[in-house]
Amino acid sequence: MRMSRLVRAEIGRFDWGQLRCGCGGTAEHVPGTFERLVEAESAEETLGADLEGHLEVQGELFEVAVPAVSVILAALADPLCDTSRNYLLSVLWRVVLGEAHPSEAALGRTHLAQECHLRAREGLPLIFREALAGDSETAVEILEFVDLDEKRVDYYRQAAQNRKHRKTS
Repeated sequence: MRMSRLVRAEIGRFDWGQLRCGCGGTAEHVPGTFERLVEAESAEETLGADLEGHLEVQGELFEVAVPAVSVILAALADPLCDTSRNYLLSVLWRVVLGEAHPSEAALGRTHLAQECHLRAREGLPLIFREALAGDSETAVEILEFVDLDEKRVDYYRQAAQNRKHRKTS
């Protein structure tokens, strides 16, 4: 699939070479990984396109996670192969559940988790859509961390449970 202008714009908004990455270097290589994931048309085409160890390591976030949330949300707005969609949603889940890596905290970036939550809130309708039509459980868990409207989270949790029940009936 072709990368949309929205995803390209979100990638282009950031100077990735100036962002710290979990691999120990800069995040200059991260846009290429997003490009592979977004353009993949099959699971095979996603092989090797891995964000693990870059945005977070064992739940500890790096600076690159904040702009990555914006790119993930832009990607979720587009048609994606199922493997890419599920993978990006799981990456978003890991990021919103994370906390700042000690090396980031030492540099004063103690609020990375909150920054990621704020970015994720910008894409709540996309997460709602995933709760209704995609990986419902993961989407609802993301909502539990980022949506401040508990009644709305309960609504989407119930809708996801109803969907799951209909699929198994």
